[in-house]
Amino acid sequence: MAAAAATPNSMLLHRPSPAAPRAPVAAPSVRVPPRAAQIRCAAVAAPSAPAPLAAAGDRGVYNFAAGPATLPLSVLQRAQAELVDYRGSGMSIMEMSHRGKEFDAAIKKAESDLRALLAVPDTHEVLFLQGGATTQFAAAPLNLCASPSDPADFVVSGSWSDKAFKEAKKYSAASVAWSGKAGKYTSLPEDLGALPQNPEARFLHICSNETIHGVEFKDYPVPTNKSGVLVADMSSNFCSKPVDVSRFGLIYAGAQKNVGPSGVTIAIVRKDLVGAAQPITPVMLDYKTHADNASLYNTPPCFAIYICGLVFEDLLAQGGLAEVEKKNQHKAGILYDTIDASGGYFICPVDKPVRSLMNVPFTLAKGADFEKQFIAEAAKEGMLQLKGHRSVGGVRASIYNAMPLSGVEKLVAFMKDFQARNP
Repeated sequence: MAAAAATPNSMLLHRPSPAAPRAPVAAPSVRVPPRAAQIRCAAVAAPSAPAPLAAAGDRGVYNFAAGPATLPLSVLQRAQAELVDYRGSGMSIMEMSHRGKEFDAAIKKAESDLRALLAVPDTHEVLFLQGGATTQFAAAPLNLCASPSDPADFVVSGSWSDKAFKEAKKYSAASVAWSGKAGKYTSLPEDLGALPQNPEARFLHICSNETIHGVEFKDYPVPTNKSGVLVADMSSNFCSKPVDVSRFGLIYAGAQKNVGPSGVTIAIVRKDLVGAAQPITPVMLDYKTHADNASLYNTPPCFAIYICGLVFEDLLAQGGLAEVEKKNQHKAGILYDTIDASGGYFICPVDKPVRSLMNVPFTLAKGADFEKQFIAEAAKEGMLQLKGHRSVGGVRASIYNAMPLSGVEKLVAFMKDFQARNP
């Protein structure tokens, strides 16, 4: 293929000259018993120090994956510095007891900071769980329905809420209050107050942001049943903006999108809903098990919780979720404006009022072959994981909290350049 002519945007795609590397973080001192200091192993070479990470939050590549997703560079660097010796303990947090004082302080600090970020009221428990959000598809009806014959309503706005509904049918009389399937999951109910709900439903379930289809609730419905509660899978927009937690009986989220690595799932559940699980509920799916034991009934995903704690500290340092939301709105606005201004070259199928700030799906009017070319060329320029979900194809840019503005700016420059070279 002949070399493409330069375009006004192509100059923006060149990677900048690397900044002067930071001095490597000094290896933390490890307390060693006096006798051990006399041991000599001349045949074993000392491990080389890890290469320092890039400065200014830019690692030379931008990870647009839907999850596990990019994490703040400052968080990774801090975890790197503490990996071998966690704050003078002589141990890594990955190898210390989850019942020791060090981890107890870490998990309590993580919970406290999350409560501060979301203004979680004292009426709600904060639980650090395992099994991903998919496990909560079963846990929610098992805990909130007294028997499998109790009704529950679902707004099916995409693949994840559909999976939640199908799983809930095993443990409740679940029904669909609204479905966006006919419109290929590109919209949400126009009037949330007019949802045809079952007046006896124990809960109304939504997925606040559909990771695959890029549909996001900007407001939330109210259950018709006065004693029913609103339940939300917030996996892909958790901690991306302020939320009135008091409106929900249960919020759950896999951490691997916005607040940590895979392995930990966070549940925020109203305390009066804890303790009435169906008799068939496995002990590990009973919220009371974890509430009574401060999320330490068994060995939790310690390292993942520790990383979440560092992310919560970072979000608070940014000024909290109101400031984080402003940044997310700005990043998403730049990307959507580029799509809409392309004259139909790039197409986002989602209705504008409900477009996600986190996951931006789009296609190329020139077809699947050009989408493959677009994704391959973007990867060569350091923009990774732009392939759409296997169930829908196309392109998807996930621009979670930790995606820097420079990543979105580079992507839109590449989009304009690609369009100019491939009219």
